[in-house]
Amino acid sequence: TQSVCVGRNTSSTTTLSTGAPQGCVLSPLLFTLLTHDCTAKFSSNHIIKFTDDTTVVDLISNNDKTHYREEVAQLAKWCGANNLSLNVGKTKEVVMDFRRNSVDHPPLTIDSSPVERVTSTEFLGVHITEDLTWTTNVTSLNKKGQQRLHFLRRLKRASLPPPILTTFYRGTIERVLTSCITVWYGNCSAADCKTLQRTVNTAAIFLARCSSIMKDPTHPSHNLFQLLPSGRRYWSIKAHSVRFLNSFFPQAVRVLNSNLPVLPEIDERWSFATG
Repeated sequence: TQSVCVGRNTSSTTTLSTGAPQGCVLSPLLFTLLTHDCTAKFSSNHIIKFTDDTTVVDLISNNDKTHYREEVAQLAKWCGANNLSLNVGKTKEVVMDFRRNSVDHPPLTIDSSPVERVTSTEFLGVHITEDLTWTTNVTSLNKKGQQRLHFLRRLKRASLPPPILTTFYRGTIERVLTSCITVWYGNCSAADCKTLQRTVNTAAIFLARCSSIMKDPTHPSHNLFQLLPSGRRYWSIKAHSVRFLNSFFPQAVRVLNSNLPVLPEIDERWSFATG
């Protein structure tokens, strides 16, 4: 039986005959107990279990794939013994081979059904490729962040107060861009870092600073943000070098002219370094 307690209020008890509701306190414990015997047979293999996603990782040496294939066969057998259906159609295989003279790898089969081999797969929200580069993952995260900028723009046009805009930014944009960042950021290329930095600058850094500068007539850089006679765009700052062109003020004017929303003061706790 199970009940829910919020503050001093406790709901009536409910008897559960199968499964567990999402967010249940007992769910992690029950998952651990029921899948405890689903372990790797060989020391070179690892089985990663997360709810309905199970991943088999194997280190193949001397082109000996026996342990790997036996491990997959044992996992399929374990699923059958525990009344679990293994969906071969959704099962993917990624081979990471960095040898100069790579060999052809025979296809993997489960219950006589071939497993599709792909160059990239999504594991718990992170795109992992066969060459262990993170461009695919960064592109996906940046696309999600750009889509959410549209809603931030709509909220700004609706004249919502700055605290709400800040909460929305941190909960929907920053959260997406920093998803599993400790896993992939360390090996990102300079181009990938620059892609993410562009979104961060647009949403959190450039416009937050510009807002305070434009509102302060005593600021030394206040005159750099002058509206054109139309009142809809700002004068572009002439740059005689690439370094100055990519500095704060010229880029800030370009962002402002793209009609993006002006954000409130946002905590600049992190940014993507390209060096």
